[in-house]
Amino acid sequence: MALDYNKMIEIILEEKQDLDFEKLKTMIEEKKTNVGAGYLTDQGALFLVAADLGISLEKTPKSEYSLKDVFVGARDVTTVGRIMTINPIKIFLKRDSNQESRNRIIHIYDKDSNVKIKLWDDFVDLPEELDLKMGDLIKVSKGQVKAGMDNKPIINLSSNGSIEIVSEDGKYQIPLLSDITETIDDLDVPKEYMVISGRITSDPRISAFTNSRGERAKSLHMELSNDSNTRKIRSIIWNINDEKVPKSLTTGSKIRLIGVKTKIGNPNFSNGDLEIHGDEGTGFEFVELIEPVESYTLRIISARLDPTERKTHCMAIDKDGKSYLLLIDTKLFDIQFETDDIIECYPSRVLGNTIEIIDQDSYVQILKEDKDIPKTAQFESKIMDIDSMNKPYVVEVIVLQNPNKMDVNTKSGEIVSVADTIVGDDTGEIRLVGWRESSSMVSDLKIGERVRILAVNAASGKEGNIELSLKPYSNIIKIS
Repeated sequence: MALDYNKMIEIILEEKQDLDFEKLKTMIEEKKTNVGAGYLTDQGALFLVAADLGISLEKTPKSEYSLKDVFVGARDVTTVGRIMTINPIKIFLKRDSNQESRNRIIHIYDKDSNVKIKLWDDFVDLPEELDLKMGDLIKVSKGQVKAGMDNKPIINLSSNGSIEIVSEDGKYQIPLLSDITETIDDLDVPKEYMVISGRITSDPRISAFTNSRGERAKSLHMELSNDSNTRKIRSIIWNINDEKVPKSLTTGSKIRLIGVKTKIGNPNFSNGDLEIHGDEGTGFEFVELIEPVESYTLRIISARLDPTERKTHCMAIDKDGKSYLLLIDTKLFDIQFETDDIIECYPSRVLGNTIEIIDQDSYVQILKEDKDIPKTAQFESKIMDIDSMNKPYVVEVIVLQNPNKMDVNTKSGEIVSVADTIVGDDTGEIRLVGWRESSSMVSDLKIGERVRILAVNAASGKEGNIELSLKPYSNIIKIS
């Protein structure tokens, strides 16, 4: 039986992997123009192209591919791989019809290679329906292979395609995630599609940024080290989904990051060593877990309500003087916090020194005085003593200059407001800066006013001088 046109293309592209579908179409058109003179069909021209390339069309295309043999243009591809990551669903509007469409990526690997599976529309819910997890062995059937943005093959799954979980019976010798895990000491050159383990040596933090599409997104930052703490690697997970971040992610824990890459670090932010970068599909596993604390008793140093987010940002300390950042959902806990209040809280998540109290499983209440926890007054500093970038300060100062306020354009293209002034005490003078929502606190100050600034951080200014920078939890109290 003669092969159909699509099977013929598949055989040719499999035999000539340096040839892509677009080049093959050009060769077909050239045959139709130069040889057939209007008498050749596409399929007839394809027979002549195959003969020129020395390819026999008598063979039957593979029924099952290893990942290294998957090529752009292949149709009805069946392959087996182990799941590395499962990305969240993306929703967009089609340009031609303006109709909503959905897709998501599953990244799989075998002993030789890796490939992305793109699920479309009704197929995007398969990971939940099949309860797929990182490390599962799966068979992907009836996929169509197209080129991705990086020109690498992507298996598209829709229509009559399918995914099924494969039993671990030894038929497929595909290593486990633990087998392909590399340590911090193993990292030597930039690589993609990696699983890396390391120990957290800095307080993880989530920060907001503007992504390449102009959307506000979040990134998770932390530092990972080897077991001997002799090598530390800056790690950033971009476009992070809050729900994927573990409930307790603290210094000392040993974790495995699944689905990341290494790249040469930016010397402006790191020591020039490699950096680890992940994305919204990156997974987390604990190799060793520091037992989380169930509840915290803390003293409030400063508290400030963000009416836009309906959240209260607090700086607090424990009995050892360790500082914590608190994020409290005021829709759930409508409590007014004052400086020196003692609170007890049950977190919904602990991220380094950040305690989140943002869901029904968390709780916060004000307690009576606890003499074991230092009072705010013990953290008051003079300007001459401000030298550390790693702790909050409490200062009493006089405003020495009319504040300046302006809008500035950040590197990401975002326009934000910033205000600054000069404040001083009997030991010296220093610049005070407020960005975004904090800018109005600075711009409202007047020359000669005496103020108490709570939980303000030291930062490096434009000329390398130390300056005071207000944070979302900082407060300014005017002293009469």
